[in-house]
Amino acid sequence: MCIKERIEELRNQMREKGIGAYIIPSSDSHQSEYVAEHYATRKFITGFTGSAGTAIITLGECGLWTDGRYFLQAQDELKDTGITLFRMGQPGVPTIELFLIKTLKDEAKVAFDGKVVSEKYFRKLKKTLENKKFSFEVSEDLIDKIWSNRPEGPCSQVILHDVIYAGKSRETKLAEVISEMKIMGASHYVISGLDDIAWVLNIRGRDILCNPLTISYLVISEKKNYLFIDNRKINYLVRDELEKANIEIMPYDSIGAFLENIKVGTMLIDPVKNSTWIYNAIKIKIEECMDITTRFKAIKNDIEIQNIRNVMVRDGVAMVKFISWIKKTVKTCNITEIDAADKLCSLRKEGDNFYDLSFPSISAYGANASMPHYAASKKHQATLKPKSFYLIDSGAQYLDGTTDITRTLALGDLTLEEKTDFTLVLRGMISLTMQRFLYGTTGSNLDIIARIPLWNAGMDYKHGTGHGVGFFLNVHEGPHRISIIPNTIKLEKGMVVSNEPGVYKEDKHGIRIENLVAVQKHEKTKYGGQFMKFETLTLCPIDLEAIDIYLLTKDEKNWLNNYHKTVFEKLSPYLQGKELEYLKRATLAV
Repeated sequence: MCIKERIEELRNQMREKGIGAYIIPSSDSHQSEYVAEHYATRKFITGFTGSAGTAIITLGECGLWTDGRYFLQAQDELKDTGITLFRMGQPGVPTIELFLIKTLKDEAKVAFDGKVVSEKYFRKLKKTLENKKFSFEVSEDLIDKIWSNRPEGPCSQVILHDVIYAGKSRETKLAEVISEMKIMGASHYVISGLDDIAWVLNIRGRDILCNPLTISYLVISEKKNYLFIDNRKINYLVRDELEKANIEIMPYDSIGAFLENIKVGTMLIDPVKNSTWIYNAIKIKIEECMDITTRFKAIKNDIEIQNIRNVMVRDGVAMVKFISWIKKTVKTCNITEIDAADKLCSLRKEGDNFYDLSFPSISAYGANASMPHYAASKKHQATLKPKSFYLIDSGAQYLDGTTDITRTLALGDLTLEEKTDFTLVLRGMISLTMQRFLYGTTGSNLDIIARIPLWNAGMDYKHGTGHGVGFFLNVHEGPHRISIIPNTIKLEKGMVVSNEPGVYKEDKHGIRIENLVAVQKHEKTKYGGQFMKFETLTLCPIDLEAIDIYLLTKDEKNWLNNYHKTVFEKLSPYLQGKELEYLKRATLAV
């Protein structure tokens, strides 16, 4: 079926059940950012492949809401589908709630699959729409009824994550969580977030592309812990280790009945990470808070930080080999965007402890890079040429850390506009890196620092400046971030975050430069207090051929020279021949 036929099939289901609007989010039953194909219902019904967006189907209209990262991509993918693109946050663009208020009559029925919508979102929806007296049906997975060849749920084997990488045993982590539960007066704690479960139990899997996760639920209590998971994923070695930590393996689909049968106590739960279906299954008193595990895993311990430093050397070596190869080969051979991404992946696989990519690489030449989350395909990809910019945003999952790096490369001669834009992006990235800040500062307090050089030139970028990064976990990890969007999470020692300003000009070019940094203590002053700083973790040259050095300040040049000196010292022992010669040229002082 084509997209229009799928929508009509869905509408037939809606008519039968008296539904006025059906909401289809991007998430799975665990509120994951990236989902297994079984859960890709929004992609199925709209054809839009981005990781963020919500579809609304009414009997007369169809809409997709997504953010600035995906405006151009969504515009292209929704062509001829009859689905209207609503660019979130733009002037005059209605929110989902306002669209429903204007489109539906009073007392209309709004429906969605309650397993994939968070309790927090459902509450917001009900509150915003309360004057319309809508009714809500939260048990209807209508997509399943029309998706005839829907993929099965994933069933990858669970692996144990060694304490030599994690820095803490699962027993220690569980004890720390239970201690926090007691302080909050909770007897039980249900966790739905897959990265939270993986972190606290020191387990990993391959259920979701590029995310080393296993689909499961976890209930923690002082007496016993329960992991709800497909039993086929657990071999006897994994089972034995989990049972040593007082963890009982339960069938994945039994979580609802299990929660309903808890009759006494208080359940700790995060309304952001848990679905309304999970909420409805709980019959005891509920205490709400951000997941304890989310707060704990965001602050990397000293062993994790040292492991990440080691990983960055391996990842940096792969990047230097890749950049050296592409700058030479583009002059004589045809390289497509997919060819380039595949080459970098093959180089990363040569490194110790490689597990997977950390997300599908964004490999974008020329104007394609003006879409921040561009995805090349065999039918739609560019061939690189020895001119203009090539952007590669990529990363890897290693047993001892997760990487995420963006480099924009000059493949030949650049225009004055291209070099100016690149240098302004670089200035923003350097300014944020160099900024020390008082303890208690949040990412939203710092975001403007990376934007000032661009704002002064009349430019901006429609995404956050930085996101938290997991440890052999999700490449996008909360609760901290660096963004204009207000955030109350303090930047703590041990947090890892990206620093990635950019410029995107439709039909021209896209430029982004990204390093990962770790929050560290700086100095404590008499008249200020405890100051913090960023330690740069990423090790890879920034393309000198793309910089207009006359636009850099003395401090910015010093930072760049010192960074490149460190890059050369750390990476050169692992390179030789032409690749070493390239690194020498790429890290020359300016």
